[in-house]
Amino acid sequence: MSFFSLIHEPQKIKAHVDDNFAKAKLETRLSELFVSANQRQPIIFCIGTDRSTGDALGPLIGTQLSRLKLPQLHVYGTLDDPVHATNLQNTLQLIRESYHEPFIIAVDACLGRLDSIGCITLADGPLKPGAGVHKKLPEVGEAHMTGIVNVGGFMEFIVLQNTRLNLVWKMSENISSLIARSYLKTYHH
Repeated sequence: MSFFSLIHEPQKIKAHVDDNFAKAKLETRLSELFVSANQRQPIIFCIGTDRSTGDALGPLIGTQLSRLKLPQLHVYGTLDDPVHATNLQNTLQLIRESYHEPFIIAVDACLGRLDSIGCITLADGPLKPGAGVHKKLPEVGEAHMTGIVNVGGFMEFIVLQNTRLNLVWKMSENISSLIARSYLKTYHH
């Protein structure tokens, strides 16, 4: 592996919802991503549904960000208007028709290992929504954030529906705050 390929290797950062030091690293990386977007329209694309506690993470984050009315930050996927498996393709098409080369950060809940529950991840590259529940959906974003809400590997639909709302709410507050703070640090009038 050359030095050049090391520079361009995708980054992935993981922080537990209660680890302020690690969350500061997430915030710094998010700020870098917003700066790298340059003049491109930033969009936060929150995926999920309020019909499943674990899968409500995206719409909760979208709703919290929408209420902040951050200047020139567009948010898709709220409790009022969620983005999920049945409308994801159409929503992506609407974005492609409405914005010239938007910079999309996708946000979604996911399932993981037991010791990762409560962790927030931020990674370069597109999100593969629905992978945890074996759905084939289009990839989304140039970067993505996930909240690991429960354990994966067995009966994923039931696990998502039986996820504690307290954890999902706490993670949604943390992720929306991270996005808002990092965006406002880099926002240019």
